[in-house]
Amino acid sequence: MLMLYASQRAYDEMAGNVPEDEAVWSAEELAEMYEFMEKFNQDLVESGEFVDAQGLAAPVHTRRFHMKDGAPAVTDGPYPETAEVLAGYTVIECDSFDRASQIAARLAQCPGPEGARERAYADLRPIVDGRADLEP
Repeated sequence: MLMLYASQRAYDEMAGNVPEDEAVWSAEELAEMYEFMEKFNQDLVESGEFVDAQGLAAPVHTRRFHMKDGAPAVTDGPYPETAEVLAGYTVIECDSFDRASQIAARLAQCPGPEGARERAYADLRPIVDGRADLEP
């Protein structure tokens, strides 16, 4: 699984909701990024390695569920604007972890404003098939 990260700040920048003197995505830069990701996924479909890909809503729409004083509690939008959270994912199925690493490395070529590109990253992490894969 390729896990793509962003922050509330990144979502705000893409929506143009930051001060004028700070890095902001232009409509053209956003279109280039979306086009890159569509081609990235299409290439995986054509190679037979694509399983699924989804983007996630901005962190501000998150609700965190946990226990507090023995009762369920809910926190809305628990992430500060600089906290990085999962922004989307791509599930691939390929021959090896090395091949998956090659696929993940292509994400570094995704276009965007320089400031945004420097903060962007993705993690590659295997999905386990079952409980046996988690046991030592």
